[in-house]
Amino acid sequence: SEPSADDSGVLPVEVEAPDPIATLEAKVATLEKEKKENWDRYLRSAADLENLRKRNKREAEDAKFDAKSKVLKEMLPVVDNLERAIEHASAGGEGDKPHPIVEGVQLVLRQFTTAFERLDVTAIDAMNQPFDPILHEAISQQESDSPAGTVVQVLQRGYKAGDRLLRPSLVVVAKPKATPAPPEA
Repeated sequence: SEPSADDSGVLPVEVEAPDPIATLEAKVATLEKEKKENWDRYLRSAADLENLRKRNKREAEDAKFDAKSKVLKEMLPVVDNLERAIEHASAGGEGDKPHPIVEGVQLVLRQFTTAFERLDVTAIDAMNQPFDPILHEAISQQESDSPAGTVVQVLQRGYKAGDRLLRPSLVVVAKPKATPAPPEA
């Protein structure tokens, strides 16, 4: 039977029912997309949090080193002066036995050295080493038989705290001896 027009003269239109499988597939696709976006957001947040933790740890270590280095840098000139005093007294050469005051200064210097070792502070061995601009500060150059670029004199000992530089060594670096100009005839 054919559809008949109602009183208004309009034919009824058959509306097809939506396909339930297609609707569910569209919902699944939408949910999968949201799930992927949420997972990506989670991974970014987790990475940001880990980076923040690392940065905070590094900043805390830097602050700790800065506080430690301020105190140590104040103590280094004292150690330098004790070493100079011992060197000066030893140069006097008054017999075999050192003066009791010199022995006392040596004892104080040993205490400083022991305290530095406990704090992981080590002296930089620069003498006869190749010049390293990271560890050494060249004050001058001196003609020498040593290979060019070798430290020939240490004016002030440098120190490291752990693997960080506390103070560079002040050094004199070797340069080749000047060759005399040939005599003019």
